[in-house]
Amino acid sequence: MGQDNIEVEMRSVFDKNTYDRLKKFFIKSAKNLGEDDKDVYFFLLPDKLLKVVSNISKKTAKIVLKLNRIGQGSTFDENEIPISPNDCQKAVDMFLHLGFKEMQHTFQKRHNYLYKGVEMALKFSETWGYHLELEILIHDDKQKQQAVEKITEVANELDVHILSDDELTILTKKIDSKFRDGKYKK
Repeated sequence: MGQDNIEVEMRSVFDKNTYDRLKKFFIKSAKNLGEDDKDVYFFLLPDKLLKVVSNISKKTAKIVLKLNRIGQGSTFDENEIPISPNDCQKAVDMFLHLGFKEMQHTFQKRHNYLYKGVEMALKFSETWGYHLELEILIHDDKQKQQAVEKITEVANELDVHILSDDELTILTKKIDSKFRDGKYKK
């Protein structure tokens, strides 16, 4: 696979007070990259993540394959295929017809910012609650350590806890279990 879209992503989960504090800080101190609300269908594979994303805010859509899952490291080699927003349901139906059994559908209220070279997605979803995704796009695996250090430095400045792989695995297993038990809408 090509090395053009390697994302170094780290995540933090917190309460509404921290969300409000971060939002005020980003409005004052970060570059506003705009609203980025998304309606997302996740198809879970043992070691990969396939998703159909309808970007409500930007009126775009895409199919995305991440070559690992959350909790399996902070680097995601990502492959994207743009589709028409009108074709999202067709794509979802196609994956279901292909036999994908585990599908999770969730809406993400998001706003993106850029702060000190790190793209921030300040989010709320029913599944994750209030959270922050901190990301740097790299083009070579050799840049990973520097990106991790930069993200960690910014997270420390923002006073947010970066979730470890173990914490992310526990969280995603809990979310997956709630979907299987019907506690989240499908």
